[in-house]
Amino acid sequence: MKSQGGNQLNDVIGRCVGETSLIEVNFISKKMPKVGEYVSLKYDGKNVLGMIESLVRGSVSINDEIFDPKTIEKIKEIEGDDHYIKGSVRILGDIEDNLRIPRTPAPPGTEIIPAAEKDLQKIFQKQNSLSLGTLISQENVEVKVDLEKMFSRHMAILAMTGAGKSNTVAIVVDGILEYNGCVVIFDMHSEYNINFNNGASKVINPEINPLYMSFSEMKRLARISESAYIQERYFYESYKIASIEMRNGDSKNKGFIRTMREILEGWESGKTDFRGQNVEGTTQIVDVINKIGDLERRYHSIINTSAGNILSKLEMGKANIIDLGSVDESAAEVIVSHILRNALQNNKKWLKGGDIDELPLKHPVFFVLEEAHILAPNNRSTKSKLWISRIAREGRKFGLGLCLVSQSPKSIDPDSLSQANNMIILRLVEPKDQRHVQSASESLSEDLVTQLPSLNIGEAVVLGLMTKVPALVKIHEHKNKEFGQDLAVIKMWKKSREDVKKKFESEKKELFDMGGDY
Repeated sequence: MKSQGGNQLNDVIGRCVGETSLIEVNFISKKMPKVGEYVSLKYDGKNVLGMIESLVRGSVSINDEIFDPKTIEKIKEIEGDDHYIKGSVRILGDIEDNLRIPRTPAPPGTEIIPAAEKDLQKIFQKQNSLSLGTLISQENVEVKVDLEKMFSRHMAILAMTGAGKSNTVAIVVDGILEYNGCVVIFDMHSEYNINFNNGASKVINPEINPLYMSFSEMKRLARISESAYIQERYFYESYKIASIEMRNGDSKNKGFIRTMREILEGWESGKTDFRGQNVEGTTQIVDVINKIGDLERRYHSIINTSAGNILSKLEMGKANIIDLGSVDESAAEVIVSHILRNALQNNKKWLKGGDIDELPLKHPVFFVLEEAHILAPNNRSTKSKLWISRIAREGRKFGLGLCLVSQSPKSIDPDSLSQANNMIILRLVEPKDQRHVQSASESLSEDLVTQLPSLNIGEAVVLGLMTKVPALVKIHEHKNKEFGQDLAVIKMWKKSREDVKKKFESEKKELFDMGGDY
């Protein structure tokens, strides 16, 4: 007899043993199921879904009190491959009651059978969804997640290097573009200029108009420390005056940074500062002038007075890629901080209504932050960390979604990570990374954590509010396979040697053609 989903109803995996609870049962079996496989327990008129979270294989006869291998050989000759399987099942809920946890535990002896395919398809097929992949244990079941909850409750994509993060990001971005969404990728390594299935890439150079920058962002680029309060005061006053002059059009041709420098040089040469006080003999103004000169040399390509508001460049239905591959970490922090701060302030005004004609942004935005452990580090303060945390806490109310991507979860600010109520966790081997992720997620059980090192490339634990139940998923493979790949260094070395050899042969031939003696 078969169920409608194609499973054999008499194909019993095992039976519950010992004490059972509302959230977990233990079972014993003679068959070997798979960790992550969904099962069904039918009792008290309920059809309860569960997931196999742990398995052990053992033998009553061959136990750890045997110390002679020959004894084991004799036992195997007599009993063959006689063994048992013990495992645990995490209760996920009553399939017929919207996956509510039942009020009574399963009786000992209850059969555990494979979950019907039709039930799983019902669970993972959603409206307004994004297709991530298929179940590892049942490849015919497509896993779709709730796009609304993924956006509003934020997400993290975490994995060790080479486990498939970039491919997963591409699948997520393509899924959002299918709905004409607006995605912004902070691309730390200039690797996302690819063709998506549902929209184009738009690479945006990281140029910021200083008139839209905050004083703290400009100070960070000038590398004025928090303790240098006198330098900070001179820098602030020149920044304030330059802002007024630029807005009035008085110094348009000179540029913002040069205007600041000339203001300071005027104070230094005139021996009086903005207050009219004597500054003769002080080195503070000279130090600030030097730092402004250094700022101009380092970041002249980033600070552009003729650039408009960078938010006005973001387009719907495209992957808007902020290319940070050519800037240092300090500049990357400022650029991310600048965009997130302005986006939050913009969307607060947009959603409050009123006069919004001048706003550059009038729609929701989903931000993808590559190298999140750099932009929101665990043990130090950065401007980007401040605004990432703000977006994580407030963004859902103002149409701003967040995706943290990292190969070093233990280095991410735990407050920001804990706000990511959805997670796609690919292979993680480092125990500190595993513990850090588990502490940030209520849905990640100890048994699921133990599965992370054994995941293959492209396989992931998917959990959170975007899916009704945790799932072990084989992520779809994006068509742009070259993206996010390691360099083929052996091939590159070989080509370099061949190029040198060809050049040598060419020069040798050229010399002989000229009649030279080689």
